[in-house]
Amino acid sequence: MNPDQLRSLIADVAAGTTSPDAALRRLTHFPGEALPFAHLDHHRMLRQGQPEVVFCEGKTVDHVLAVCTRLFEANGSFFGTRAAPEHAEVLRLRFPRLEYNALGRTVHLRLDPAPPPSGRGTILVVTAGTSDLPVSEEACATADALGNRVARLPDVGVAGIHRVLGSQEELRQAAVVIVVAGMEGALPSVVGGLVAAPVIAVPTSVGYGASFGGLAALLGMLNSCAAGVTVVNIDNGFGAAAAASRINQAWEEGGE
Repeated sequence: MNPDQLRSLIADVAAGTTSPDAALRRLTHFPGEALPFAHLDHHRMLRQGQPEVVFCEGKTVDHVLAVCTRLFEANGSFFGTRAAPEHAEVLRLRFPRLEYNALGRTVHLRLDPAPPPSGRGTILVVTAGTSDLPVSEEACATADALGNRVARLPDVGVAGIHRVLGSQEELRQAAVVIVVAGMEGALPSVVGGLVAAPVIAVPTSVGYGASFGGLAALLGMLNSCAAGVTVVNIDNGFGAAAAASRINQAWEEGGE
């Protein structure tokens, strides 16, 4: 249940259009709901400003379908990451409006009607190379699902540094910048030296043997000499977008 839904329910009870018993029935599984294989957190949107998200990897198709169905029944929407094609296929049979980002491996059922994007500004997702796109698409889809305006700046890695230097206007207009890069992970430092906005760096597991599955990029980003660069875990586009959304949404709520 999101704040608008709870506010509307309280107003209906106060106006006498909904009985207390009917309201109680709607709140039966608030704040949580126990399934045989999962414990759903229906209170998270009110508590954190972001709903519970389904991590689909490692879950059976039946488990994903059951969890997403209950989230839909409670909130009218759901979002999942690391979804395989078989997850998306079964979900689409139950929810024809489902959006499946095959590259980013996300599933999203929007509220109907969907609210307009909010937040102070745009979250810009900058990608070093085409091989990093699966992680950056996870970040884009997540930021969008959390209600933000999202823009993409793909394939601007330091091997052709003129590409990112030629995109400075787009960089400066962003409220928050997510930078996704593998190999040596140098791009966030370059971007961090060009913008005043918060920069969230995402190392990817893209690279040759000495990249150690993204560890080289992670350490490079952690050692960035550019101020204001923060780093999330390897391939964690979701975590970067969740953090970026909190920054973007908090600024709007604070009226800054």
